[in-house]
Formats: sequence, C-alpha cells, structure tokens
Amino acid sequence: MFLNTKPKTLDVDNSKLEVYKRHMKYRTRTLEMEVRRAVGHFPAVLVTGPRRSGKTTLLRHLFPACRHVLLEDPDVVARVRADPRSFLDSLTLPVILDEIQNAPELFAYVRARIDRQPEHKGKWLLTGSQEAPLMKGVTESMAGRAAVFSLLPFSAEEVPAMTLLRGGFPEVLAAPGVADIWFRSYVQTYLERDVRAVTSIRDLATFRRFLGLLASRCGQMLNKTDLAAPLGVSVPTITQWLGILEVTMQIILIPPYYENFGKRIVKTPNLYFADSGLAAALLGIRDEASLASSPFRGPLFEGLVAAEIVKHRLNRGRERGLYYFRDRQGLEVDFVVDEGDRRLLLIEAKATRTPMPDDARSLTRLAEAMKRRCVPQAAVVHADTAEHAAPMPLCPGVRAAGWRAVHDLLGE
Repeated sequence: MFLNTKPKTLDVDNSKLEVYKRHMKYRTRTLEMEVRRAVGHFPAVLVTGPRRSGKTTLLRHLFPACRHVLLEDPDVVARVRADPRSFLDSLTLPVILDEIQNAPELFAYVRARIDRQPEHKGKWLLTGSQEAPLMKGVTESMAGRAAVFSLLPFSAEEVPAMTLLRGGFPEVLAAPGVADIWFRSYVQTYLERDVRAVTSIRDLATFRRFLGLLASRCGQMLNKTDLAAPLGVSVPTITQWLGILEVTMQIILIPPYYENFGKRIVKTPNLYFADSGLAAALLGIRDEASLASSPFRGPLFEGLVAAEIVKHRLNRGRERGLYYFRDRQGLEVDFVVDEGDRRLLLIEAKATRTPMPDDARSLTRLAEAMKRRCVPQAAVVHADTAEHAAPMPLCPGVRAAGWRAVHDLLGE
C-alpha cells in the first residue's frame, strides 16, 4: 500500500508516487542509518536536497506505513494557506509532508503541535528541495525539534554503476539510454519551478546560458565578473543566480583552507556542480567518446571527486568539512578534508588511470608544511574505473585510489 488517505479529505498529487512504483528496485541509501536514529530522538526529521535526488523514496521506503502528502498540488497548497489548522487536523500521524518549501507557514503550526506532545518522536517526516529558505523556517520555528539532513544523488558507495558521464540521479541510472532527454527536461522543470520559486527571474533564456557557462567553469575559482560579462548582466545578478543554485544544492562552492596560514592564501571559493552528469549535459557531452576528448574531462572529474567527498560526509550526518588549498607562491592542492582532532586528509584528483609519483608533489609539499599544526594524510584519487580498487601506496606518505574507492580513504 503506497498511499493512506481519508476519502474526500485531501487530494494528493500522484506523480511522485507513480515514479516510486515503476522504478528499479530500491537502492539502499547510506543516510538511512542516520535518519532511523534521528526518528527515535526528534519529533520531526527534515531531509533536504536537489529535486529527484531520492528524498521521497528514502522516507517512503523507511516508513511505508506513513501517510504521504505532496505539497505541490495547487489545491492542497491553497487549502494549507487558507486554513492550516484544519489541514493538519485532517492528517493521521506519522506523516510525510513532501516538498514542504511550498508551504513554509506550516512550520509554526507543526511546532505548536510538537510542543503539546514533545514526548512523541518521529511523527513529522518532511522533505524539501530548497535548503536555505527551509533552514530559516527550521531555525525560527523548529529549533531543537527537527533533525536536518541533506541528500544528494547516489554516490559510488551506494551505486557502483554510476559514472562520470551519467552522475548519480536515480532516474538517469535507471534509464541511461535517455539520459540526455532526462537532463534537458530536468533543467527546464528546474528553471520553471525551483528557480522561480526562489526569485522572480524574468529572462530564463539568459539564465539557461548562465548554467552552461557555469558548467564550463567547473574546478575554477569563482569569478563573478568573468561570468557577468559574456551574459550582459550585472555582478549582483550573478551573485543572486549563484545563490539560487547553491540554495537548491545544484552547485558546491568549496572555500579555501587558510587556518593559521595568514594572508599568503587565496580566499576565493572553487566552483563545482553537485552532479557530474548534469554538468556534462550542460556542456553538451553526450557519450563516453566525447567525454574522453573533451577539454572539460579533467575539471568534471575533479567535480565528481568533490561531490563524492561531500556525499560521504552528509550521508553520515556530518558537516561538509571540505576545502581546497592555494597560496600565492603557486602551491595548490585540490581538496583538504577536515576530519577533526587536528587530522586532515589532502587529496589531489587526477583524471588518469595511471597515477605517477610526480602527481603527488604538491601533496607532499603541503603535508610537510602542515606537520607542525596538524596530522595530514595524503592521497591521489584517479580515474581507475575498477569498482573495488583499494587504496595503494604511491610514494612515501601518499596513497593512490580509484575514485570509487575515495570512500575508503574517508572512513566512517
């Protein structure tokens, strides 16, 4: 039984439900353990993330007996806004309130009900596609009452079949033969729904061009002026558009690591897409042959590694803790992962299947410079496609690992 509703009390949009029914068999998500743990200790659980990343499927799989209400149907949203108390009275708990960013006014009323029965845990299961507005609602109305998680598309740890070209969106992996159609439709839907829900963008054609231009800047330091000039828009407009993409978790901005290194360090964030398949599609790369010869293969691979690191940490309920290092003397390392207790993992991403000791030169230099402040470990993550290639020594103090094994480097 996929849906449990009372007759004539609530209309429910079944679009997500049909996708849920017809998809390939359920794939276990690493985040499951954290969500289950939270349900036993918090009255509400909120799972945020990009559209189609699997949030609804995750909650419906973990809690199949819960009633599911999709807050995208205009009639349902209108009813919520007209009489939120009556809407909540019509629900049978526990309940999954899906895409709750469409009805943020519910947070205050849910909070009041939680406060009346604080001993009742796991009764309110929420999903949302827009992280920042949701976080504002949680901060103001649900502080201490809701456990908050972020779910990105599948990682290689969850689905070894994912690739650099296709990325990790569940529906792309289920039907890779029509990935180009799916991504094109995703961008169109995203533009029409999420983008306009966050801000009133009038020129969607220019915003579409902005997405393609942004994909060509993967792995580079963010330069808003460089993005604004070819589009004929202002830097404040670029700032707003970048904010939309970050809010909806389509891009990852990685800050520099400069603790205790003073003014010698570059302090501009690096830019990546959260899904390599979407970035490749925006660049017009449709097949493996095109990817192999593309000048963007290296930056896309670097972005894939960045996303895998972020997924690993978010799926375990941890902060991102991901940085890069670059100083004004030319020393540069792709990723610095803060593992706590003065432990850092330094990672260099190389789009080659045959890493060489010379690929580790910047890692060894930075590790040596950091020894007095922390305990650094170092690894070169390369493009080996083997699913179970364990990390191997590359040179003194540095290991090499295929990108699918980056999770072995990060540990638990």
